[in-house]
Amino acid sequence: MKRSFSRLFIGVICLLPLFASAQTTPGSTTLGFTPSGTRLNTVNTAVPFLNFTPDARSGAMGDAGVALSPDANSVFWNPSKLVFAPKSSGASLSYTPWLRDLIGDMYYTYLTGYKKVGKNQAIGGSLMYFDLGTIQFTTASGLSAGSFNSREYAFTGSYAARLTKNFSMGVNLKYLNSNLAGATTVAGVPIKPGATAAADISAFYNNQVRDDATGRGLGWAFGGMISNLGGQVSYGSPQRFYIPTNLRIGTAITYYADQFNKFNFALDLNKLMVPTPPIDPNKGYLASVFGSFADAPFNEELQEINIASGIEYWYNDQFAARLGYYNEPNAKGGRKFFTGGVGIRLQDRYGIDFSYLMPVKQGSPLANTFRVSLLIDLTKGIRITDDEEEETEEN
Repeated sequence: MKRSFSRLFIGVICLLPLFASAQTTPGSTTLGFTPSGTRLNTVNTAVPFLNFTPDARSGAMGDAGVALSPDANSVFWNPSKLVFAPKSSGASLSYTPWLRDLIGDMYYTYLTGYKKVGKNQAIGGSLMYFDLGTIQFTTASGLSAGSFNSREYAFTGSYAARLTKNFSMGVNLKYLNSNLAGATTVAGVPIKPGATAAADISAFYNNQVRDDATGRGLGWAFGGMISNLGGQVSYGSPQRFYIPTNLRIGTAITYYADQFNKFNFALDLNKLMVPTPPIDPNKGYLASVFGSFADAPFNEELQEINIASGIEYWYNDQFAARLGYYNEPNAKGGRKFFTGGVGIRLQDRYGIDFSYLMPVKQGSPLANTFRVSLLIDLTKGIRITDDEEEETEEN
């Protein structure tokens, strides 16, 4: 589908962040009222795609994932988990058509992988690519002036280390690029690609108690991550925009009913570490980011916390069914939706996950969002478990 540049600029910079990430024009203020009379004051950033849920497993669990059991997608959710992954190496590829009921040619895809380095370390990497579709430029008189494929992407490198038997930490380093219109001029203002670097820091703890004979037991995990802590983005003007620095903390509880059946319960809390409008232009970057916890009245700060929750059932680690719910307060965007999905693992090496999103309100541009993820175990030969390694070392 072809669109004029003016329509793209309004739709991408305003409508997309407003509906998909509770944001509008990067760095601006969204003030107004919802139909119910709630005052709007959304927190705004550039490149909101950095916080889009990339994989179908978490997508089916209400966008929760910081403390879920690890797989290749942990590079996005919490790289600390990689050292606890059951496989020595793995990869995943995910695909999501985006806002397909509103704009039919947008999608994003996520490619990620990891490899354990010894017993207590792991490395990983990922590519997030967001295609905003083809636009057609026109002159003031409506004549064609060429076309451009708008796109954004982020490369990420990960490192994780296990510091104790049950606790680990990890970091991501990433480069991101936002090319909305190539190199062009709109109303006399030059538009150029925006680019910057950012980092994530994370922590993870897990433990469990199980009966070897019956398989019954309980597992618990806690995770935390500050993501997208880095430079601001400029699109050719002196003005620079915040990227979506985010604090995510969460927990996951696993109930093992027996050797074959288990349930995972996940809960994440998310808070954008970005100044609440109106923004003080004289305040430094770090002061603004870490001061975002107290730059609004207490009641409003609580409204900037989004809740992601989900439940997952596994049978014999081969079939999964998932449900979830995501809640964002109305004053900060009002995204509220249910999610569901399934997962299948084949021959203990391949897997496929599917998720579907169901908004609470009719007419939401997020309606009919689905995600598909393919997973593959890249481990060669038979992997020795950590317990077996400890026994070997003792002998």
